[in-house]
Amino acid sequence: MELQMPQWTVLSVVTGSRAYGLAVDGSDVDRRGVFVTPTELFWRLDKPPTHVEGPLPEQFSWEIERFCLLALQANPTVLECLWSPLIEHSTSVGDRLLAIRRAFLSRRAEQTFVGYAERLFRRSDFGRPRQRKAAMHVIRLLLSGLHLVRHGEPLVQVGEHCDRLLAVRNGDLDWGEVCGWRDELLAEIGAAESVLPGLPDRVAVEEVLMDVRRASL
Repeated sequence: MELQMPQWTVLSVVTGSRAYGLAVDGSDVDRRGVFVTPTELFWRLDKPPTHVEGPLPEQFSWEIERFCLLALQANPTVLECLWSPLIEHSTSVGDRLLAIRRAFLSRRAEQTFVGYAERLFRRSDFGRPRQRKAAMHVIRLLLSGLHLVRHGEPLVQVGEHCDRLLAVRNGDLDWGEVCGWRDELLAEIGAAESVLPGLPDRVAVEEVLMDVRRASL
């Protein structure tokens, strides 16, 4: 079946367990994307949407300006879209976003990755299967954040950590081990010498956005 894209899509990637290398039987295909709304539509009193869902299950897309703002705020989900190894569709605009992906990075990401992980951790209940999956993603987010601080890019494919992360999901690691792993990663992130810049390169991002708006007139 031909892949269906929301209208005006410039970038579509697969995220979630399939991008992380943590897929199991029955795992969803999580798609995230970016679309460009024609500039003239912003001149109307009723503004166009900043995001859309579908048409495929588990598919969600942001309008390019909203996507850029979230990336500049170091939103982990949005940043990981720019490093997904599974790119299904990319136009010249999508290619430009990927080319400047490091422009979105800043030390703010240290706080957002830890913050997202900690909020998810507080909602986790290791005794319930769905929450064991959440606990796995807590650890995965912290691993990604640590890699970002040390190497300047988030860790998407978990590689050598796969078996241990799946053990968290399957309940093969007891809660004490999970909490210990979490505490170790938090300490490592706190002690790491960050390679990230203090601020993102908003000028580079804005230049791309302005070019896109002019081209879509």
